[in-house]
Parts: sequence; structure tokens; C-alpha cells
Amino acid sequence: MTTVPWRSLRNISGPLPVRLTDIDPLNRVFSDAFTERYRRDGMVGVRVPHLNPTVWRYAIEDAHGGAQLWRDERDEIVAFNIVHHSGVEGWMGPLAVRPDWQGSGVGKVIVEAGVDWLRTQRARVIGLETMPRTMDNIGFYARLGFVPGRLTMTLTLEAATADVAVPLLGALPARDRDAIVAQCLALTREQLPGYDFTRELQLTLELGLGDVVLRFERGALVGFALFHAAPLVEGRSREELRVLKMVLATPAHLPDMAILLAGAARQAGTRRVAIRVQGEYVEAFRELMALGARVRWTDLRMVMIGHEERRAASGIVLSNWEI
Repeated sequence: MTTVPWRSLRNISGPLPVRLTDIDPLNRVFSDAFTERYRRDGMVGVRVPHLNPTVWRYAIEDAHGGAQLWRDERDEIVAFNIVHHSGVEGWMGPLAVRPDWQGSGVGKVIVEAGVDWLRTQRARVIGLETMPRTMDNIGFYARLGFVPGRLTMTLTLEAATADVAVPLLGALPARDRDAIVAQCLALTREQLPGYDFTRELQLTLELGLGDVVLRFERGALVGFALFHAAPLVEGRSREELRVLKMVLATPAHLPDMAILLAGAARQAGTRRVAIRVQGEYVEAFRELMALGARVRWTDLRMVMIGHEERRAASGIVLSNWEI
């Protein structure tokens, strides 16, 4: 049973800040909520596993004050919304409502609270991703002022079969990293003014989740790709290297970056590299398909009216709105 009309929003408190000590109960709400979502979509028997606690820590700390939760009268988590901003780019996810509170109106509360928080951070982009086949989710967000954009395609390439020399941020002496991170920021802002992935780069290295592939041409930084190689699911082995952010000065640098990422996947002991390509970058999609990529998954990008995304000025900026 998922609709419980007698539950009152007066019996919950929030938004409250998410703490690292909340990871275990967050995992339970996440698993239960998304398992119920799949059941409603006809996939009975699918059980969504718990996420890697270190990935949760990354999400909470990356939110930088935007991780919010709501509790019931028994002080148990009812819902949460992990809200992020990378400079002017704002997005929400993951977010979930405990199954016994779905249909109570708390979903609207947590999304509106996320939007309000992003506005206080002066986010110019406000968005989220949802499953494109889930019509009631799309309608729910549409009623809150979001409109559907294009699909995000998750493409995978096999790991390299031989060793490849891969320039990595984490391999540099600590004294040199700040300068390269500053170059990453400058390259990002050349393509999309106001965007800033610095916190994500630093957190990834700090937590040991992955690294940053660097692409240089005649001594100048022309591209970087932030990836996580740690398992997404708790207790699983490493299977794929997940690209969270990629910035390239021109689309012509994509084939070389794909080769470097395949090499990084080999070095990390994963079988493949996963790249999430937003539908605006058709040339990137076609290039990766020509390199032998396979389409594994699709998500629907939705943005708030008046807070839409823009394309990169001359290159490619891929920004994953998932953890």
C-alpha cells in the first residue's frame, strides 16, 4: 500500500540537514522507494540495492549544505532531497519519499524546498533527471514547473586491452594539483560561464572514489574527465568506470579522450567506461557510437521553466545529474 490519506504533513519536520550518520537510514529509504517505483512500472521482483556508503558521503558533501531530509514523529526519515550546485548549475538527486508516505504531498514539499535552496544559491540552471518511461513522475514534475528536455544516453566503451599512458590529476605532486584544478575551472568557464566543478574534483580525490583524466595539447589543457571507479552498489566489485563530468575545448578532442578513459578503466580494474551524453551533444553521441560504444540506459532531463541549460560555447560539457 503506497497511498495513505490519513498521513498529515503537520506530523513531519524539515527540511533538516543530512548528516553522515544518516547514510544507513537514507540507504533504506532509497532502496524501498525505488524498488516500489520499479514495481509500479511492472518490474515486480526487482530489488534496488543499497548504494556504496562512500558514494553517499560524496553526494552529501558535494551538496555543500543542500542535502535535506524530513522526519516523522518517530524521528525516522520520511523523505530526502540531495540538492547540488556546481557554480550556477543546480540539480537535484537522488531524492525519494518513503513508500508509506507517497501520495501524502511530501514529494511536492521536498522538490519545492530544493528549488528554493537553489535559488538562494543563485543557480541559473535548475533541473533533475527521471526515468523516461515513468509517466506519473514526468507529470508530477511538470505540475511543479519542470519541462522535459532531451534524453541523456548512457554509453559504454570497453576498457583498453593494452596499457595506455593516462595523465591523471591524482598522479601529480600535491603542490601542482591546485594549478591544474584552476586550469580545469578556466576551461569550464570558457565553455559555460559560471559553471564550476572544482568541489567535485577535489572530493573525488579526497574520498578515493576515482580520478580526473587530463588531456593536453602542446602543453595546454584542452580537456578533462572526472570519473569514479569505486563500486556504486554496496558490496559489489568494480565493474565500470563512471564519467561524472567531461569538458572538452572542441568536439575534435573526444576520440583521444575516449582512448584515455578506456586506458583509465583498464588501470582501475574495471571492464568498461560509462559516459552519460546529454541529447544536445549529438556529435558526441555519434562519435562515441562510431568508436564502438553501446547504449545502456536512458534518462529524461527535466528543467525548471526559466532555468534551462545552455550548450557549451564551442566544445562539449557533459555534466552527470546522478551520483
